[in-house]
Amino acid sequence: MAGSLNVTARLAWRNLWRNHRRTLIMLLAIGTGVWAMVFMSALMRGMTDQVLLNGLHNLPGEAQIHHPQYRADPSVVNSMPMPAGTLYEALGEVPISAWSARVRVPAVIASERESRGVTLLGVDPVTEAGVGALPDEIVEGRFLNGPEDRGLVIGASLARRLDTDLGKRVVIMSQDPENNVADRGTRIVGIYRARLEGTEDQLVYAGRNVLQEMLAVGDQVSEVAVTAGDYRRVSAWLPALQQAAGDDLEVLSWMQLQPFLDSMLGVQDGFTLIFMVVIFVALSFGLVNTLVMAVFERTREIGLQQALGVRPTLIMLQFLLESLFLLVLGLGAGNLLAWLTIKPLESGIDISMVAEGMEMMGMGTTLYPALQTSDMWMSTAIVVILGLVASLLPAWRASRLDPVRALNKT
Repeated sequence: MAGSLNVTARLAWRNLWRNHRRTLIMLLAIGTGVWAMVFMSALMRGMTDQVLLNGLHNLPGEAQIHHPQYRADPSVVNSMPMPAGTLYEALGEVPISAWSARVRVPAVIASERESRGVTLLGVDPVTEAGVGALPDEIVEGRFLNGPEDRGLVIGASLARRLDTDLGKRVVIMSQDPENNVADRGTRIVGIYRARLEGTEDQLVYAGRNVLQEMLAVGDQVSEVAVTAGDYRRVSAWLPALQQAAGDDLEVLSWMQLQPFLDSMLGVQDGFTLIFMVVIFVALSFGLVNTLVMAVFERTREIGLQQALGVRPTLIMLQFLLESLFLLVLGLGAGNLLAWLTIKPLESGIDISMVAEGMEMMGMGTTLYPALQTSDMWMSTAIVVILGLVASLLPAWRASRLDPVRALNKT
């Protein structure tokens, strides 16, 4: 049996190269199709990841801890104490890599000419850097030196809208726990630039201790942001953190806080699968045509094999192996070409010419393709399975030829 399979495999390999031109054209088609699958998947992964990361920029960390009523009413009334005891110990456990406590309240900022509603963040720059929550780029001045820094850092777009600049004084206003207006004049010490202009308009940074003093909340904070460095694996450590926080605090992952962003991952995976299937279904017509032509060209040879006692199953297997060899060669060429194409682009593709349109989708001005091994394996599985399924009909027809008629065919 092993000898028959070995002979069948060698015949399939030899027959594959009988018509070099047709085989090379088919290899080019399969390789191009596989390259298109993997390349477009990498672009779509990059777009999805960037939309997610930009969305999570307003939600630093993969999980957050709040007062149970904070999401319904994000005011200082619904603040929480700084982490202590069991919760503090849990925040230091692996795989949690960093956490940061901040005051986050709605506020109004007013310059000499304009006023705007903003989100005021009282932060500790050291811990915020750990969770990746600092502004992307400081274009003028500096960021806060510490939680007691009395300066203010605003976005470049907000500075334009307020018609103010570095070093100018502005007034920030919010509500204290007694629902009285709390305000203070402060100087702009830094102007930052973010990937999205909406972020520049919305987020204003102040020292955490200074903001706590202004709002008269003691050492209480609005939220604690937690990160373990991978937004896809939050479920591995979130339950332990929820248990440590107890019933008095609400611990939610980014998927629960931003369900729209979470749904994008599932939609992207489904779209990638559909895209790959559609591409190879189109290619499968060419594959079927190639095998059907091979059956017609080798009708007399197939009849001779049957007359010599070769079983129909081995003839069918011969054509399936021929198809498999063609698919494997095309897969190797397509995956290699995709890797060579995508790797140089991972540093970023400038799409600033369509920046306004991309911002509506939650993207920045640079696209970072993300090549994932899972996408390459998915394309390989789709190509092999659909390719063999498409090859079944011509292979079955070859095995069902009548040997007498096949030998007499001219």
